[in-house]
Amino acid sequence: MTQQNNAEVTNCILVLWDGPNDPANPYNWSLRRKWTLTIMSAVITFLTMMNGTIITVAHEAMAQEFNISDSSFPNSYWPVTSWTIGGGIFALFFLPLMEDFGVRLPFLGSYTAFICFVIPQALARNFRTLIATRFFAGGFVAIVANTCVALVGNIWEDERSRTIPVSLYIISYLSGSSMGPVVGASIYQFLSWRWIGYMQLIWFGTLLPVYALYFPECRGTTILNQRAKSLRRDGENAYTKYELQHMEQKQSFISIILRSATRPIVLVCQEPVAFISTVWSAFTIGVLYLFTQSVEEVFSSLYGWTPCQAGYVQAAIIIGELFGWAFTLLSAKIYFASASKNTEAPGTPIPEARLYLALLGGTVGISGGMFVYAWKSYAFVHWVAPAIGLAMVGCGSIIVVTGISDYAVDSYSKYTGTIIAIIAMGENTFAGVLPLATMSMYTNLGFQWASTTLAFIALAFSLVPIFVFIWGREIRNRSPFMRESMMDKRASVSV
Repeated sequence: MTQQNNAEVTNCILVLWDGPNDPANPYNWSLRRKWTLTIMSAVITFLTMMNGTIITVAHEAMAQEFNISDSSFPNSYWPVTSWTIGGGIFALFFLPLMEDFGVRLPFLGSYTAFICFVIPQALARNFRTLIATRFFAGGFVAIVANTCVALVGNIWEDERSRTIPVSLYIISYLSGSSMGPVVGASIYQFLSWRWIGYMQLIWFGTLLPVYALYFPECRGTTILNQRAKSLRRDGENAYTKYELQHMEQKQSFISIILRSATRPIVLVCQEPVAFISTVWSAFTIGVLYLFTQSVEEVFSSLYGWTPCQAGYVQAAIIIGELFGWAFTLLSAKIYFASASKNTEAPGTPIPEARLYLALLGGTVGISGGMFVYAWKSYAFVHWVAPAIGLAMVGCGSIIVVTGISDYAVDSYSKYTGTIIAIIAMGENTFAGVLPLATMSMYTNLGFQWASTTLAFIALAFSLVPIFVFIWGREIRNRSPFMRESMMDKRASVSV
């Protein structure tokens, strides 16, 4: 468990794993335990992400109770905008810091705080309280959800073993947002809008002791740090490499926060790949949130549906996302198979192979689905037709977001926390802002041309991989961040 290392630190015991088969090392945990934790992470990600959109079906009741007018602007959507902006800000400032605090403590702390901010969502007596508490609820959900994806990297050791766990996380993340209006409709149809909050308190409160008991610390550095602290309590001068590095740096907490917050900004401004990946993924997520507004407007105007019925039809998006999940598994096979064709770094997969199916998902899925949704939005056309367009967009969104996330993380593997923070910030920003333009777009342009405009934007983004396929190697060679990450991957393969 320990080893004397006089070369690095005089009179200090360096705490390491007790050999390659140390049972405390999360990589050595049993498959049953790994899958249990992976599924637990996916479930809580799915449920907490529903909180973002679950109240959208009750906007009329909330507007009436709080004297909010939606006649010229969707003011009742501000609680969702507040939720997503909170998620973006918390992601930018706090996600890069997660490595310093492990997994269990940030997860349980954020989850408990999130529950506390769900209470005012059910009891709020004015609209300002609802907006403010939703900001913090969205922020803590961002930490909960992204801590869950961090668990995947901590217990699954290589890219192949992480393929299905990561895809489960992404579909839980996206389908949770899409499922919000569906679950909200099922509650609001029979109970008041406040019961949407009460029901969440019931299931989140019930799950809290379950996760408190069965969600362990799984970050290897944190487990070793705990061993070192135990040895120091026994009088040993024991430290881990991680602790020694921080002792040498002697940085204040404020300086660490500032560095963590500014690094994503520097990266997204200097790196075209990081910028395009963020905007493309953010637009895709924004479209999914836009449906929480446009679907009700379209289906109520064309077919006379109630907000609850419009909430139920968004289940089509979830069905499409499930189909898209199957394509992400195929995309992973294509990616790993590309290693045999890589002449630049034999034995390693081609990074751009992550985007092969994203091109298809963007053009046929998102753009094609928006065209179907646009030009089947007529009263004389059966409602199933535009619903098929929703399903196509759902399918394409999973393929695109998975491809972008995998490509960005692979390209900047040494800066995973930073690139995840950048993408999360962009996604939350678009999810909060884009739906606010829905009413004016669909009123001024009409149902057909509003969706068509979005379809053309999606098509333009979908063509980006073509340039990456052509100039991918040159782009990677010019980027010091990507070049550094690629060198590390080649070194790991050669070992």
